[in-house]
Amino acid sequence: MQPFSPHDEIILKCKKLADNAILPSYAMEGDAGLDLYGNEDVVVPSRGRAVVGTGIAIEIPKGRVGLVHPRSGLAAKSGITVLNAPGTIDSGYRGEVKVILVNHSDTHVGFMPGDRIAQLVIQRFTFAHPLDADELEETTRGEGGFGSTGVSGRTKGHLTLVS
Repeated sequence: MQPFSPHDEIILKCKKLADNAILPSYAMEGDAGLDLYGNEDVVVPSRGRAVVGTGIAIEIPKGRVGLVHPRSGLAAKSGITVLNAPGTIDSGYRGEVKVILVNHSDTHVGFMPGDRIAQLVIQRFTFAHPLDADELEETTRGEGGFGSTGVSGRTKGHLTLVS
């Protein structure tokens, strides 16, 4: 019997585009996300956003995608998150990895080269072939959209807003 492996491994080729660029790295063994490091001085203004370069380009193998996720510590402590989370890096992209940060706080937040700004998760994906269809299989949910499955522990459609 094969030993259980919770993950598979790939080589992620990284090209430094700047002298101060830092290759993505895992903070702890077993982490899903590689830390991404900024390579420039930047201030993300209060209630604003900024595009932050990493100074690296990467080669993601075909059949995989790079997903740029926020760092939970930045979000909790500073109100900084990734605007288009998760950001998508396709396998054919060879330009600089940049991260769109948004600041939800009332305070400007500065970053220096070498600061961790986001996480990169490499995942497999399934390629879909869209097919024009006259009918779709019916389900219990049907056409019910946002909020149609209700809110746990509350009457459907009646939320209590807390300010």
